Amino acid sequence: MHKDALIIRPGRHLKGVIEIKGAKNSVLKLMAATLLASGTHVIENVPKIADVTIMSDLLRSMGVSVSEITDGRMTIVVPPENEVLPRAPYELVEKIRASIVVLGPLIARYHRTELSMPGGDDFGHRPIDFHLNALEALGANFEASHGYISARTPGLVGARVVLEYPSHTATDNVLMAAVLAKGTTVIENAAKEPEIIDLAQMLNEMGAKIHGAGTSHIEVDGVEGLRPANHKVIADRVEAATMAAAVGLAGGNVTLIGAPSAYMDMVLEKFVAIGLTITHTSDGLNVICSERLNATDVATLPYPGVATDYKPFVVSMLSVADGVSIVTENLFTGRFKYVDELRRMGADIRTEGHHAVIRGVARLSGAQVKGTDIRAAAALALAGLAADGETILTGASHIERGYEDFPGRLRAVGADIERL
Repeated sequence: MHKDALIIRPGRHLKGVIEIKGAKNSVLKLMAATLLASGTHVIENVPKIADVTIMSDLLRSMGVSVSEITDGRMTIVVPPENEVLPRAPYELVEKIRASIVVLGPLIARYHRTELSMPGGDDFGHRPIDFHLNALEALGANFEASHGYISARTPGLVGARVVLEYPSHTATDNVLMAAVLAKGTTVIENAAKEPEIIDLAQMLNEMGAKIHGAGTSHIEVDGVEGLRPANHKVIADRVEAATMAAAVGLAGGNVTLIGAPSAYMDMVLEKFVAIGLTITHTSDGLNVICSERLNATDVATLPYPGVATDYKPFVVSMLSVADGVSIVTENLFTGRFKYVDELRRMGADIRTEGHHAVIRGVARLSGAQVKGTDIRAAAALALAGLAADGETILTGASHIERGYEDFPGRLRAVGADIERL
């Protein structure tokens, strides 16, 4: 049997408390931001996930010292400017697409960089042109050869950058580049995600002057230099949604401590429509599910809409809901790959272009399935909670990229899930 696998068995309602960890989609950018200032940075609420390990290795390959995570705390010591090697090698960059966010800080501070073309999750074509075009507007020059992008600049200069699409990572990259550019940079059609706000807060703590993060119009007044920061990562809204969906599929009553509900309005609204009872508590969310789920239509949109990261969990829940649902993917092509695996479990789903038509069945049936990216793998594991018999999920290591001890924390609230 495959060692990179989870076995999931149904039948147990979930009960108890799950503590939501720091946000994967924030911490990687915060780690990259440390490159902007020499000295000792402290990041708190860091999740123990594989992507953080890879980003740590990437920073170490440049000469940066990164401590192990202790009680969610990580110390990053950036050496003086002339001791940093501003190069991101293939063997690390190909593992996570988020590694593209070292581009902005490296160009801004070191005026040159070499970066392997990024890899990461396999769900369709996601060009990095947004990043390169935006950074070119600030005065960076790029050349691509032999699988590497090399960048040079005599020094970045503030400009008006209009993003063709409100890309989260492109916004991160321009933000980190602009803080050390001469003059003022205006980013139009910026992404509005809470993780952008988190990054801007850390950069401002480092001495940057950023206004408007969290809106589509961000202004950055460049500064001469930055200082190290001590910053706490915001909680992971996608992890909170994942655990809420687990309750939807298994049934039960679970409190999600630290769930960032203020940033989850739209997805929580959809979860309620699907049949979850969700109550805001003083320190998070309480999620209850005792009835069969209901069909509902869902479309993904940039924040504050329903994020594409939530969709696999929504599709898993709707596959056992009462009625017919239509799910529309507006952001990425190829993000329905896990649907074939759900069909192996007896789901009745038809996909056409950007749409999936889901006719809910009473129960799924356990099968051997394979995860191809973080969220798809997690969603298939959760589907096993609503399937008769055993589900064996291979490709489970994808889950470790974004969730700290996923099987252990679900087991603690009663799920029958174990690593092979």
